Amino acid sequence: MKRSSDQSPSRRSFGSDGDESRIDSELRHLVGGEMKEIEIMEEEEEEEEVNTKLPELDNSSPHKETSSAEVEKKSVSSSDSKNPTSNLASESPLSPKEKPLLDRPPMEKKSGKKKKTVPAMALRKRNKSVGVASKGPSESGQDNNPDLGRFLLKQARDLVSSGDNSNYNPQKALDLALRSVKAFEACTNGKPSLELVMSLHVAAAIYCSTGQYNEAIPLLEQSIDIIPAITKGHQEEHALAKFAGYMQLGDTYAMLGQLENSTKCYSTGLDIQKQVLGKNDPRVGETCRYLAEAHVQALQFDEAQKLCQLALDIHRENGAPASLEEAADRRLMGLICETKGDHESALEHLVLASMAMVANGQEGEVAGVDCSIGDAYLSLTRYDEAIFAYQKALTSLKTKKGENHPAVGSVFVRLADLYNKTGKLKEARSYCENALRIYEKPAPGIPPEEIATGLTDISAIYESMNELEQAIKLLEKALKIYSDAPGQQSTMAGIEAQMGVIYYMMGSYSESYDSFKSAVAKLRTSGERKSAFFGIALNQMGLACVQRFAINEAVELFEEAKDVLEHECGPEHPDTLGVYSNLAGTYDAMGRLEDAIKILEYVVQVREDKLGTANPDVADEKKRLGELLKEAGRVRTRKARSLENLLDNHAANTSSHNTTNKDVITVV
Repeated sequence: MKRSSDQSPSRRSFGSDGDESRIDSELRHLVGGEMKEIEIMEEEEEEEEVNTKLPELDNSSPHKETSSAEVEKKSVSSSDSKNPTSNLASESPLSPKEKPLLDRPPMEKKSGKKKKTVPAMALRKRNKSVGVASKGPSESGQDNNPDLGRFLLKQARDLVSSGDNSNYNPQKALDLALRSVKAFEACTNGKPSLELVMSLHVAAAIYCSTGQYNEAIPLLEQSIDIIPAITKGHQEEHALAKFAGYMQLGDTYAMLGQLENSTKCYSTGLDIQKQVLGKNDPRVGETCRYLAEAHVQALQFDEAQKLCQLALDIHRENGAPASLEEAADRRLMGLICETKGDHESALEHLVLASMAMVANGQEGEVAGVDCSIGDAYLSLTRYDEAIFAYQKALTSLKTKKGENHPAVGSVFVRLADLYNKTGKLKEARSYCENALRIYEKPAPGIPPEEIATGLTDISAIYESMNELEQAIKLLEKALKIYSDAPGQQSTMAGIEAQMGVIYYMMGSYSESYDSFKSAVAKLRTSGERKSAFFGIALNQMGLACVQRFAINEAVELFEEAKDVLEHECGPEHPDTLGVYSNLAGTYDAMGRLEDAIKILEYVVQVREDKLGTANPDVADEKKRLGELLKEAGRVRTRKARSLENLLDNHAANTSSHNTTNKDVITVV
């Protein structure tokens, strides 16, 4: 998997080499963004008695029923293009350093009256029955009052905003948020309430901030169900809340590693946004890019490419030429194309992204793009140009971040990989050692996941140099780091699967089986049962079972792998054919001769059609089939073929066995 410098505690961003990355789930999609201060009008007749007072607890006041909706409506319907946070989408959702996606615009100050924030002491003086300081809503006698809910919600948000303070108490903030939920529920009478939705979002975000993601999901689902179907009369005041709920729910599923559920939520949110803003709104483009990267995380590159192209088209139509939005789209598109093997297109997108960033004064952020450009050159075997791109990025990163920053280490890893591929092992080891010195003693504040990613990449280089024990040690260190991070089940499964491959190469079949078993279990629970990677992991685990003489278990694993890969890759894909061949071998070992012959005949037929009968790669399969047919007393029937077909050798098909994605395990 591509290296990333994502600073987010959420899952690693596939291919984000610079500062752009997927945003965190915590507090990013809150319906109101920053909670407005609870302000009250100072009443002149009581000014001498108290300085601040709670508003009269009048549930029948019409302006109190509509105030929240009016604020939400303003935030959705604003057409000011200079304030991207005023609508359904805001700053680039790929950047964790930007403002939350749905910041609430500040409340306009009313002239002629002095406004003050209500302290808890003033509440007790004004109305002891509220009992904010000592009693919950159910004890106060005012649990059906929206003003109490607003006050509790404000207190919760204030505590959350002071999260960096050593005195921050997340449990207290959560209690306040849940009490505000109860207060709003008591006074809504089953009617849609944006304030109730907001309180649910805040409570869910606090759950997420403490790692209680499963507790957050029911609250977010409830917030979505509260809002009615988007209709023409109410779409502006309700769309923001429903959109925010789906996006925050998608982030929460992503933190749990449930990528399929995550992308479904994002897609639904995108549909709502399109319905309200139109298909060509720039903010829709931002969400398209956000969803595209989610599909990249799920290894769904075709869908990711479609969405990224849509984002690019929207931003080119609405923005100035070579805008930063277009640069971000092209950068992601370049990484998608690189992963799919379209290196020329990747290089084109990345070069244009680099030029756009320089044109917009983002020279300091170009180093990450230069690294990706180097990757494209390396894939095209244009080594001198790759070295130039890497050295350029290295110089920039050393100047900007210091010589001991992990971003510098990531360039060392790339150079080590390049020199390893060109046979210069001494230089490759030297760069690996330079990178390890950085990763083993990281500077304070560096996300642990970034260190783990670097260790995983160095391990792959040592593996390719046949230094397997060193590769295993580095993977074990990376696995230990990820075990303490949330939402990393899929990543951990990839590391364990790679450890299984290395153990298999070392002849340690029991250790290989244990590693694959743990990896497969994680993939099952994280919702990746339908991915090609899951099918390949099952196949590798089956091979380990064969070496341990567990033939029955091996057959079950091969059959499941066959079903997965047939669905994901097709019956003629090399990985699928490899599983067919393994399954035929186990059927033969179990005495199921006819089943083995049937499968192997298909494999030989496809390989001959793809590679030609004269190809040496077909010889082993034909030999195996011949032995089985002889044992069964049968002779193979062949189709008539032209001489051109017999001699045809499609090099492109053989190259499909090789992949640059380190999460994909080569079929043994």
